[in-house]
Amino acid sequence: MAGRIARNDIDEVRSRVNIADVVGDYVTLKSAGVGSLKGLCPFHDERSPSFHVRPQVGRYHCFGCGEDGDVFEFIIKQDHTTFQEAVERMAAKIGFTLHYEEGDGPRTDYNQRARLIAVNEAALAFYQAQLTTVGAEPARRFLGERGFDPAAAQHFGVGFAPQSYDATREHLRSRGFSMDEILAAGLAGQGDRSPYDRFRGRLMWPIRDVTGATIGFGARRLLDDDKGPKYLNTPETPIYHKSQVLYGLDLARRDISKQKQVVIVEGYTDVMACHLAGVTTAVATCGTSFGVDHIKVLRPMLGDSAGAHLSQLGDIVFTFDPDEAGQRAAARAFAEESRFASQTYVAVAPGGLDPCDLRLTRGDAAIERLVETKRPMFEFMIRRRLASHDIETAEGRVAGLRDAAPVVAGIRDRTLASAYVRETAKWLGIDIPEVRRAVENARQRQGSTRQDQSGGSVPVGQAGPGGELVAPPEEPVAGLRLLPNDPVTRMERDAVMAMVQQPGYVGTPLIWLAASATFSAPMLSVVRDAVVANVDAIGAGDWLDRLLQDVPAPFRGLVQELALAPIPARTDEDLALYARSIVQALVERDLLARKAALLGQLQRADPHEQGDRRAEIQRELVELDAQRMRLRADGEASA
Repeated sequence: MAGRIARNDIDEVRSRVNIADVVGDYVTLKSAGVGSLKGLCPFHDERSPSFHVRPQVGRYHCFGCGEDGDVFEFIIKQDHTTFQEAVERMAAKIGFTLHYEEGDGPRTDYNQRARLIAVNEAALAFYQAQLTTVGAEPARRFLGERGFDPAAAQHFGVGFAPQSYDATREHLRSRGFSMDEILAAGLAGQGDRSPYDRFRGRLMWPIRDVTGATIGFGARRLLDDDKGPKYLNTPETPIYHKSQVLYGLDLARRDISKQKQVVIVEGYTDVMACHLAGVTTAVATCGTSFGVDHIKVLRPMLGDSAGAHLSQLGDIVFTFDPDEAGQRAAARAFAEESRFASQTYVAVAPGGLDPCDLRLTRGDAAIERLVETKRPMFEFMIRRRLASHDIETAEGRVAGLRDAAPVVAGIRDRTLASAYVRETAKWLGIDIPEVRRAVENARQRQGSTRQDQSGGSVPVGQAGPGGELVAPPEEPVAGLRLLPNDPVTRMERDAVMAMVQQPGYVGTPLIWLAASATFSAPMLSVVRDAVVANVDAIGAGDWLDRLLQDVPAPFRGLVQELALAPIPARTDEDLALYARSIVQALVERDLLARKAALLGQLQRADPHEQGDRRAEIQRELVELDAQRMRLRADGEASA
């Protein structure tokens, strides 16, 4: 089995990919000077562009929210992929063959994945074309009866599998795919005598991964003579694992990240209805219940992490049918709640309608109201348990309390748990102390040893007294916004920026002269020292990486900002002139300061007792004037 991608291959892909082309698929970029582009940040809302991309450096940086990275980090953050997936996507984009370490040889699984995605994409195009044929009339009627027009079908990629045992596989074979690939993708099954099309006479929904690649299908029965299940999905394949995929996530992922909310519905048509009604964060599981693997997929989009405060985490809203099957689904979802920190809610439509029927009968606004009127999962589960008892009787109230107490005891936020103690007492008509005792007994049975309510210490990464998740202390971080906004500091900043971005234009001799310059902003001198320490690596492809490695961790953000900030130059000639002149100005300012200090020493020196010292100062003054003359001559020559 292939292991990690070879480091040299990662570096090669990074150097070959134009980050501006990749970012440009998500952000409208405009010129911000030579070698710099800017646009509205995709990671936070803003009106004025503060997001900059430097293709030559291969990095991006937002001066508004601080997001920074290379092309791989952009794909990971924007599309919520793993690092390996990001590298593989970029390698495929430029046609580069990857090699793997700690494996059994060169690439095998990635080539297989690429081929399986390709055969699924070819099948999708075939199914979409079939939707317009005469035989697909039942599919078009099904969509129309549920309020979906051809434009909606096109948007969601809906198609039709013809009522044939070989039409799909023969079409795919004519496109150059082998029978083994068609079988491996789950598009065909192996019969006793020959392969057969898995999907026949069915409405087809493409199931895509978070990057938008088609990895499988969901198929709905349409014909009376179809004796198969109502819904038939792609079987487990090397690229399709039903417990890890969510239908509609490719369409919803950006709005989930932006709104920090995801709506979990139960069917493909429910996802379509929600999106068309404006609830564009809706997704659905594919033939399985919502579980821990789905949570892992959603967690990075919702901002659910150990360092986040509860108020910063996203909402997960479950929509369930009010029937017994929907109640069981809610119970399963509640059992998984302890695995993630996001606020969890339940939305049940009036009249037992699913989102698709709700939209048909009451319009788009009803879908939005359904989500807006969501109830917290804890309230839903407590009321559900109470509803199974006759709380009009004393016996029923006691039984209901015993049934609901474990739910309240399982709430990790003790402040919230106390609130539900009071609510449960009100719903049951029982005194608060009695409910509190029942909850404490249930908590003891659950083996809870948490001490956050009594003031005990809380480990890093666990919930604090108010439900907040305690993060490790952070080191102070240096950044451009912390610099004073005076002319001297601005000149120092621009000079260091030129040395970081354009060391070749500045030149090694000038950088050496800048090595002894004093700074009013000490944090800039730290970056300058890193430049001087790596002067022998000017022109190397890993120039910026070397600087980042040499500065202390709190200063890395400052280096990244200096490397991405725009320089006021329109042409390469302007850029070269500007880079040298601003560093020359820094050096000349330092020479003048040193000359002023020497003149002061000369005036204070006793002409009788310190004759040797006066002569030494005179020599230093002559040398400083000579350096200034050479510096000016070099500046005029370069101009």
